Amino acid sequence: MNNEQNIAQLVELLKQNEIIAYPTEAVFGLGCNPLSESAVQKLLLLKQRPVEKGLILIAPQLDFLLPFIDERKLNETHWQRLNAHYDHPTTWVVPAKPTTPKFLTGQFSTIAVRISDHPAVKQLCEQAGFALTSTSANLTGLPPCRTYQAVKAQFGEHFPVLKMAVGNATNPSEIRDLFTQQLFRQG
Repeated sequence: MNNEQNIAQLVELLKQNEIIAYPTEAVFGLGCNPLSESAVQKLLLLKQRPVEKGLILIAPQLDFLLPFIDERKLNETHWQRLNAHYDHPTTWVVPAKPTTPKFLTGQFSTIAVRISDHPAVKQLCEQAGFALTSTSANLTGLPPCRTYQAVKAQFGEHFPVLKMAVGNATNPSEIRDLFTQQLFRQG
């Protein structure tokens, strides 16, 4: 199966509110349609992740993330920070729109977002028409998967995964507050 067929099949699964694994800058991520509560619930169950922690959303450009961001609270400096290119993956914690579902924000009034230039993220989001959830592809207690084969080993031979390489980043994204630049997770 070539990559185009693989991507088309995975996009169809995303539209059917299923979970897929896809490569990001450093590791494989687990993604689903962030507007589907049933898909997010399946993802949280699979990861054994409490809903209170919230999730990261990833997309190739800001347009996909705007439905979740409370734009009224951002100034020009914030927009520049969000759109800037960094030498390592950077996730920003931003104010969430009041309409952003609690199953995405968890206990917070914020949402974590990342613009990624990884070709897998670009192709999946553009073809699906929405941002993706992004949480590392690993079962609790196991290391994040860095290869297609590792995803199959942890999640089973039939788990839907995009067969592409991860990017060149050594570590998963750092997470920072957009306003204060406080570091929540080292990258």
